[in-house]
Amino acid sequence: MDWKIELVAIPVTDVDRAKDFYTGIGFNADHDHSPSEDIRFVQLTPPGSGCSICIGRGITEAAPGSVEGMQMVVPSAEKAYHQLIEAGVDATPVRDMGWGLFTFFSDPDGNKWAVQELPKYN
Repeated sequence: MDWKIELVAIPVTDVDRAKDFYTGIGFNADHDHSPSEDIRFVQLTPPGSGCSICIGRGITEAAPGSVEGMQMVVPSAEKAYHQLIEAGVDATPVRDMGWGLFTFFSDPDGNKWAVQELPKYN
């Protein structure tokens, strides 16, 4: 039996601001629905990813900005860094961490993301 992680909740304070941020860096807005006044569910997927994030109202009780360690893997950390900078994101310059090249950024609430280019082993 396969066990797949397909959706991760990211706590935010302002759903529209967060949706604009994530779509601004290239995530696809898959779904935005409010089945009640207390719930708004927005699903966003990074290009090429089999896992999405969800933001919204009534989705998680976690504190906005409390997520650390979210990681995406890309073919080129340098290209990802430039794409983030061009989108107005305060990303860190790419650095070699020994197990890959990384750039880091936070969303407007302070949720922390890592973007990794896997090392090329011979």
